[in-house]
Amino acid sequence: MKNTILAFACAAAAAALTGCINFEHTSSLTSPSSVSASALLGIWTSANVVPSPSSCTNFQWHVTEQTSNSAKGNFSATCAGGLNVAGTAQGTLTGTTVNWSGSGTATAADLPSCAVSLSGTAELGTDSIRIPYSGTTCLGAVSGVEILKKS
Repeated sequence: MKNTILAFACAAAAAALTGCINFEHTSSLTSPSSVSASALLGIWTSANVVPSPSSCTNFQWHVTEQTSNSAKGNFSATCAGGLNVAGTAQGTLTGTTVNWSGSGTATAADLPSCAVSLSGTAELGTDSIRIPYSGTTCLGAVSGVEILKKS
């Protein structure tokens, strides 16, 4: 009788293990493969806290228009040297990237206002936008990477 119970237990264990051996797990990335027609609309703000000396921070991008392959809106930022920048930006959407450019005006205490231009290729995540950028201001070149989160 003991041999029968032992044989039954071994057979049950073997059957259970056989089922586990054939178990297959798959996963997929959670980043978007494309952007829906209104996914970017709204206000996006900086997630970075400490800027480098040659970068801009306190970015805010207010996306006011979006089509299936473009987005437009207003932006503001604070750049190196205490420049407060405001302007417009537009980009072309391709999958999860946005080739963008922006232009605006910078103001600072004791300086005349001046032109600013920025550009880069942004990467869209599931709840953020990673924006590498470079550009020029009246105080020199700026560059960096900014992470924006939807407000």
